[in-house]
Amino acid sequence: MAYKVDFKKVSTIGLESSPVADKLAGLRANEARYFRNKYRHEFVTMPADENPEILNRIETILKERDMEFPYKPLEVSDFVVENTRWSHVFYENGLEVNILYSLDPNGKRAVGFKLTEGMDVPEEFEGKFKFVRQRSSLAGIIRGTYFVIKGNY
Repeated sequence: MAYKVDFKKVSTIGLESSPVADKLAGLRANEARYFRNKYRHEFVTMPADENPEILNRIETILKERDMEFPYKPLEVSDFVVENTRWSHVFYENGLEVNILYSLDPNGKRAVGFKLTEGMDVPEEFEGKFKFVRQRSSLAGIIRGTYFVIKGNY
């Protein structure tokens, strides 16, 4: 069932099985606030098992860097706003993966990773990426990194 994320009243709906559910809910709400403020777009997620094609698309793009995650995906989101397709997956361990994919062949295309506050850097990232910190009133300290997508998906 789809869930419209409310960034004013942060909820763990759909994320209850996560040991960091509160922080992950804050991270998800932070994304909702960004899309609402920047694009006037409502951020809607759905259980990952209800829409496996979104997760499959994200996993296909991650294979560009030989990345496969053993983590349980809880929620996904996929939408187009201002000629850019955005896809997200929120994992049980507190990792968020987001894809920014311009529909313009010369536009920006990247994969972003965000870690919830207190989460250890997963071994898949060690030595490959440098994380920067961002303070969020909804999510606390978010650590993030990204890579540019080279292929066409």
